[in-house]
Amino acid sequence: MSHSSATDLPSAPPSESRRTTLGVFLPSGLPGVHQYIEALAPALPGQEGFFEIGIPHAEAVYDGPLIRAVYRQALQEGATMADLLRTVEHAAARACVVVMSYWEPVRRYGPERTALALAEAGASGAMIVDLPDADAAAWHEIAARAGITAPRFAAPGLPDADLDLLARLASGWLYAPASTAPTGYRGPLDLDGLEASVRRLRSVTPLPVVAGVGISTPALAAAVSPVVDGIVVGSPVLRALAADPEEAPALVEEFARAVCVAEQPVLPVLPVLPV
Repeated sequence: MSHSSATDLPSAPPSESRRTTLGVFLPSGLPGVHQYIEALAPALPGQEGFFEIGIPHAEAVYDGPLIRAVYRQALQEGATMADLLRTVEHAAARACVVVMSYWEPVRRYGPERTALALAEAGASGAMIVDLPDADAAAWHEIAARAGITAPRFAAPGLPDADLDLLARLASGWLYAPASTAPTGYRGPLDLDGLEASVRRLRSVTPLPVVAGVGISTPALAAAVSPVVDGIVVGSPVLRALAADPEEAPALVEEFARAVCVAEQPVLPVLPVLPV
């Protein structure tokens, strides 16, 4: 089965239009994760839907209690990089895969070894959410040599110089958090603030922009989708899997309909005004 690359998300010049796509985050080490991948893959939107597979890490500072608990259990049960690679391979046979990791697991396994192993397992990219500035250039080159992309997490409020450097050392796409809260947040979103962040990202890079964190309902996904090229949902799906795994595919389909219902205009690229 062939898939469009998850790192070649739909994008277009400001005067054109494009469709937003959906990614589903699942942590490696989640009990039953391979069965869940099989059940959820058909609910992804066409060939551009993708899985984001998380590498367990003890200090998952960007994640909320739900994902941290899954990571903690996986590590207590002896989760290894080999387990992660099997999960990536299983998912990549059914959809595009981008791996989400913290730097420490990559550093410990070896950046070059990690990139090559992920590529061999079928991943199309790997986003390291807390990638140290000192290692960003090297990781960008290592990923390129391995044949995978290096999406970057673009925290709101980065100084202009830092954002320019981050964009130059990114490939695939940029990730714009819809909330500054940890993953699993279920409150309201500052849509105006997200729109401003995305405009700023588009002013420095032609890369597609993906949003996640706090997009807890299909209604919120529909509200965010006109702003970005892709949306990732994780905690809502994990909660659904915990409550009734048989109902989770229907939730993913609902999210997919919300973000892919129609072509959306891309926001115009506006100049970044001095503050």
